[in-house]
Amino acid sequence: MALKNLVVAANRLPIRQTYDAHGNLVWTTSPGGLASALTPVMEKAEQVTWVGWPGQNVSGKLKPFRAQEIDLIPIEMSAIEHENHYEGMSNGTLWPLYHDKVVSAVFHRHWYDGYSKINQRFAAEIAEVIDEDSTVWVNDYQLQLVPALLRSRAPKASIGFFLHTPFPPAELFCQLPWRVELLEGLLGCDLVGMQTPASARNFIDTLETLGLGASDGEVFHHKGGTTQIKAFPIGIDVAKYANAAKSAATEKRSQEIRSLLGNPKFVLLGVDRLDYTKGIEIRLRAFRELLADSEIDPAQVSMVQVAVPSRNNVKAYERIKSEVEQSVGNINGTFSTVGRSAVEYLNQDQDFEELMGLYRAADAMLVTPFKDGMNLVAMEYAATRFDNSGSLILSEFAGAAHICDGAQLVNPYSIDEIKAAILHAIRMDPIEQKTRMEILRNSVEAHDVNIWADSFIETLQSKP
Repeated sequence: MALKNLVVAANRLPIRQTYDAHGNLVWTTSPGGLASALTPVMEKAEQVTWVGWPGQNVSGKLKPFRAQEIDLIPIEMSAIEHENHYEGMSNGTLWPLYHDKVVSAVFHRHWYDGYSKINQRFAAEIAEVIDEDSTVWVNDYQLQLVPALLRSRAPKASIGFFLHTPFPPAELFCQLPWRVELLEGLLGCDLVGMQTPASARNFIDTLETLGLGASDGEVFHHKGGTTQIKAFPIGIDVAKYANAAKSAATEKRSQEIRSLLGNPKFVLLGVDRLDYTKGIEIRLRAFRELLADSEIDPAQVSMVQVAVPSRNNVKAYERIKSEVEQSVGNINGTFSTVGRSAVEYLNQDQDFEELMGLYRAADAMLVTPFKDGMNLVAMEYAATRFDNSGSLILSEFAGAAHICDGAQLVNPYSIDEIKAAILHAIRMDPIEQKTRMEILRNSVEAHDVNIWADSFIETLQSKP
């Protein structure tokens, strides 16, 4: 795989502009794992350029700069532009729509106008830095108009797009007032990548439902052009997590965590962004019912729930935060004793080392989203179980369910299924438990992030 000039476009730069304690402007690593996921491909490219928002709302042209051997082109956004493009159209309209409308999607014309404006800004900046040898990789739902806008400026460009969320069924997507505009935006690509075969099928079905062309297997024909549509399930850097899990520091921290919890016989763990799609409140209800029915003893079974703050300015996220905190308070008020909480709730970011300690301390991982493009936490947990210990309880509606053989799959809308899975994990025969985890670890290793990134670029380069 030979790459000369790789241009990555994503909502955010891999580093962001913030202020230190003294009020000085500094650049720090952005949250999220996209940069890590793309590292294998970026290391093989002769030149890498990344176009994205720097993490601060500003008016006026920002100068390109270089950091971490990447040429960075910051996209300026005023506060109102960010509100319309990101908080509005991206996360008030597209995010709920793409997650099966777990909450209602909101349609505002001024949000779409703002979204279109920012997409045009991205396309214009990308067009300035590409040539005939460039490969452009556009990422995610915030930039779906970019490919066609870029294609109009650079007809011979090699353009790929990857959607990190699910793509919904046609009957949901077609509710979008700007459905044709977004679809035609993506048809400016040579390759559209999805997380799962189901999302790829939904995308093709939607294109055909709206009469935008015809498919020939994975290839879609539209206005004389062709776009390949294919599933590329994303993975993790398995070696990174496996090696960290084996360290003395991780082992020490995992023992400390269990000691702080009162050395219970069994530890349940949830690690999620605080998002209404993640099903946190349902698993808390399941845990509460098990306690109330005396199916489990709070002195013997502890639950740790990490909920990383997310999109605090969006009202739906304020509501889920309140619901989760009320649920945790109710459980602890009823079942905790002095010095020992039934649920340890952490509404904060966790650094990598602490996360490794939590993964190793947990006897079972609860990953129960109502809908998820993939869910890398499930894979991260499996990668840390080098001794084949532990169990994974996983939503059948997470993209990871197609990869994580050996997990207990549950309907996240069914409290009874989640309760049964928790009890089965606690009571599971050791032979079954180790067999399941070995199968799970092998599945995760087969979908390493290096395979994902290389496969996407190789497919894009071999376009018809």
